Formats: sequence, structure tokens, C-alpha cells
Amino acid sequence: MRTPLLALSLIAFAAPVAAKDPLFSLPIDCDLGETCFIQNYVDVDPSEAHLDAFCGPLSYDGHKGTDIRLISLADMEAGVAVLAAAPGTVRAIRDGMADIASSAPNAPDLGGKDCGNGLVIDHGGGWETQYCHMKEGSVSVAKGQRVAKGTPLGEVGLSGRTEFPHIHMSIRQDGEVIDPFALDATPGKCNASKKTLWEDPIPYQPGGLLDAGFAGNVPDFAQIKAGMDDPAALSPEVAGLVLWGYAFGTQTGDVMEFNIKGPDGWRHDQLVEFRKNQAQLFRASGRKQPEGGWPNGAYIGTVTLSRGDIVLGQQTLSVTISQ
Repeated sequence: MRTPLLALSLIAFAAPVAAKDPLFSLPIDCDLGETCFIQNYVDVDPSEAHLDAFCGPLSYDGHKGTDIRLISLADMEAGVAVLAAAPGTVRAIRDGMADIASSAPNAPDLGGKDCGNGLVIDHGGGWETQYCHMKEGSVSVAKGQRVAKGTPLGEVGLSGRTEFPHIHMSIRQDGEVIDPFALDATPGKCNASKKTLWEDPIPYQPGGLLDAGFAGNVPDFAQIKAGMDDPAALSPEVAGLVLWGYAFGTQTGDVMEFNIKGPDGWRHDQLVEFRKNQAQLFRASGRKQPEGGWPNGAYIGTVTLSRGDIVLGQQTLSVTISQ
């Protein structure tokens, strides 16, 4: 059982643009900051380095859209709808590409189709949106079809050049990429705009805790990314009690803190400091079974991700060990 704490560093200050410009809604059916997160923004740095519009590192060189990620492959398999961000006409579609991380040993040659399964919607006036990395076989609209804002287009997937399940949406006007968070910012500068293309203000989260959990041993990263079960109880025979945390957008100097409190005053505490920026990572901390076995009862674990004095995310969980 877990209790999440939303990041305390969300920044929301930008207002929508004037009526002459189109407005876009979130292109995914999820709760932003809870079941999905913005992993990458448009790269506003013209050099080989990268910056998002908020002067943070949530981008990569040459990135031309907004990446909204799911927590795990299990979430993807359960099905999360991709939605039309604004009304328009479907101009192009592609489906039939496998959902395989591009770094996997069995990943196919993409042949330049880095977007994977996806589509383009023409909104008129030179405006268009492109949606990428959709689930194989899920595209549910046809070329030439008129769609309303919020129309389901398919599902979030892992097709094309990607390492995690997400929807990538690019906004273009007359072929030029437009950053919806930096409409009137100085070109080439990281300066989030006071005007945006979002219908409703979207807060900036500079990193966060995706998931956390207990386990009887240290899981591997593939298990974490696939989606770990949240056990209500563990066998008294488990060799270890491990608390793990899965995070995104971590920076040098960020700290992940692990605290476990058990029966009879039993406890475990550890701080882990990160030494480089990483798009996603996990860490784990725990103890081996003590002599005489585990004390019977409830164990409460808390994982906290911090950047200086700012808490980016926190989750509290409980698990029972009993004879």
C-alpha cells in the first residue's frame, strides 16, 4: 500500500495565448503528475547541448516535441488513450511497427521511421500536430477523417526510437516547430513564455519520483520498468527487505532518501546522492534478514527525492511480515 506526495516544486504561471492562435489540450488520457509525467520538452538550445524552455535539462539535443511518459510497460499494456489535442483533419497515419525499445537486442531497423506508429492532424491555418510512438495496432482513425478535440486516436506505445512508453507530440506552424511552453520566448534562449499554446496551464515539474515499492531482494531495472507488484505482505523467509525508488529527470546533487521503520524499534535509513544528470534511474536500499528472523508486524517505508531544500517527490508504503 502506498501514499504518493506530489512534487512541491511545480511551477505554473503561464496563461493561454490570444484567441487568434489555436489552443491545445493534453494529448493523453492520464493524470499529469500522478499517472503520467512530462519527460522531455522541446530543445531550445541551438548548440549541441540541450535545455528545456524552463532552463532545465529535460530535453535532448534536437528534440522537437513534448514527451508525456507512462510509469511502466504494464500501464502501456493496460491501455492509455492518445487524444486529439485540437480539432482537425487526419492528414497521415502509420501503424504496424512493433512495440520494442530501440536499445533492445531484438529491436528492428527503423529505416528512418523514428516516430514509430503515429499520425498527423491538420488544424488549418498552417498548424499541425504529430503524434509518435503509439501502440502497434491501436491507431483508430483514418486518413481524411475529421476529429474533434479529445477524440481517441489510439494508445500510448513503445514503437519507433524510444526507451520508455510515451506519446511524443510536436506542434508545427507552416512546417516550423513551435514550443507550446515558449510561444513568445527569445529564439535560442531558455525562457519559458508568459503565453502558451495550452488550453489549460500545465505546470513544469523539473524531475520526480515515478514509483516506489518493497521487495524481498534488489530488483533489476528491467523489472522496475516493466512494472513491479506492490506486495501487501512478504514471507518471513525473505532473505532481505528492500525499498526501491524509480525517478526521472534527476540532476547532479539530487538525493534519494530511504527510511524503513519496523516493529520493536527496527529501522533502516540511507541517503543516496546522484553524481550526474539522468533521464531515468532507480535505486534500492535495505537490510539482510537479521539473526533470529524478522520481527513480526508492519514495516513502513518512505522514499523521498529532493533537490536541495525542494522535495520533488515522496511515496510512503507499508508491508507486513508475519509468521
